[in-house]
Amino acid sequence: MKVSELMQDKNLDPNYEGWVTNDDYVFAIDTSGKSSQTTPVGDYAVVEIGIAGLDSQMNPVTQDKQYIRSGQNTMKTGTQRSFSVTGDRYVGDTAQDFCLSHAMKYGTGNNVVVNYVYFNILNGKGERGQASIIVNSDGSGNAGESSAVDIEFKKIGSNPTEFTYVAEAGTQGIAETAGKTVSK
Repeated sequence: MKVSELMQDKNLDPNYEGWVTNDDYVFAIDTSGKSSQTTPVGDYAVVEIGIAGLDSQMNPVTQDKQYIRSGQNTMKTGTQRSFSVTGDRYVGDTAQDFCLSHAMKYGTGNNVVVNYVYFNILNGKGERGQASIIVNSDGSGNAGESSAVDIEFKKIGSNPTEFTYVAEAGTQGIAETAGKTVSK
């Protein structure tokens, strides 16, 4: 499913206030094979069919030092964003088929880098960046059980940019505004 299809009947409220569940987040990847950001976000493949778990982690990088008279200090020096996707294999899903292709499972370097968006389906706010696909399991389990998959996406390059999904009738483009990426 494409982001534009998922968001077709959604009414975003930029001022939404209230509880949020894991089902209220969209994680989508560019399966076009282009490393540039020319593919409209509306054409990204939503990672959802057969997926039971989407674990988004910030993974802060810190440095600990001991200083005279001030003691132990911890300084945050960066953040390694990652997404862990687990669930059951569904052949025919664009996102799973792309991630579990031979090229992605055995690829290295820039060959496994994809553009992604991660945003809240209630207010449209989130982030946009690039990540390396790391396939940990392309099908496992016991006899008679569903075939389980385990795929990680780890940030590569610069930090993700702030992103807000905005749908406009008839278009699915991308605009940069004041440091924010907006899909329209």
